[in-house]
Amino acid sequence: MAVYTEVSFEDLESLLLEYDLGAAQRFKGIAEGVENSNYYLQTEKGSFILTLYEKRVHEPDLPFFLGLLEHLASRGIACPLPVRSRSGHQWMRLNNRPAALLTFLNGLSLRRPEASHCAAAGEALAALHEAGKGFALARPNALGHDGWMDLAHACLPKADNVQKDLAALIASTLGELSAPWPATLPSGVIHGDLFPDNVLFMGGQVSGLIDFYFACNDAYAYDLAVMLNAWCFENDGGYNVTKGRSLISAYRSKRALSEAEIAALPSLASGAALRFLLTRLYDWLNHDPNALVRPKDPREFAKRLRFHRKVRSPVEYGL
Repeated sequence: MAVYTEVSFEDLESLLLEYDLGAAQRFKGIAEGVENSNYYLQTEKGSFILTLYEKRVHEPDLPFFLGLLEHLASRGIACPLPVRSRSGHQWMRLNNRPAALLTFLNGLSLRRPEASHCAAAGEALAALHEAGKGFALARPNALGHDGWMDLAHACLPKADNVQKDLAALIASTLGELSAPWPATLPSGVIHGDLFPDNVLFMGGQVSGLIDFYFACNDAYAYDLAVMLNAWCFENDGGYNVTKGRSLISAYRSKRALSEAEIAALPSLASGAALRFLLTRLYDWLNHDPNALVRPKDPREFAKRLRFHRKVRSPVEYGL
């Protein structure tokens, strides 16, 4: 989350005329994340998030994203719900941007999750995968295996300015993952970005999942690999096998992993690390100076990628 497009109070009042939410009482920008412009809104009827979609979120994808939230919520997943306008629309346009109002979820994200939090989050991911079944719409993973090459070509010329030998790491990993990439694993709707800042906790329990704007159809085990990258590495770059074991065990308690999924985990984890390395590197090299947030450092994912490339067995992840 961040602020790229300013919204005046007059803009907000005009927007609220289309909704049955009462008058605005509090309105402020949220300076976190890197994808969209986000504002916290409190009205006479409650608290909401106003999101203006920028950069990688395209308007034709909104029926998938917002429809998915309604589908998951109807199946017991705690996630934001789009607030429909008086005319029944899930989103509108504001300041030349598609924009949506979503319900606000209570809870806090954790900067340093413990093994118990990893377990709770792993269980929540499995529940999401099960709840996503039957959703009528589909969306390919625009930042999946087929999209990494274009990102790499955009970043490689300047990659070594960020870290020595980074271009070689990216190029060699692309070569290794090109032929054996597992493409026939059990698949469905995935979150695609379930980092600790997208999981809310209250009293040690998951109270909500947020930021579904990388959701798509892909392998369930790839989503699990994203979480291993996001939750199980310490600040020094080391992999915490206790956290990995907790996360995987809790996931498997709700959804079984096939032998093929387990065998593919090292490749999937390398691919997930490469994906976040490339997108962070691209944002680092193409930073918008008007944004209120600094792009995330890609080098931590270079370190994680180097770890995955040395893994020889899924057991090393805590299985």
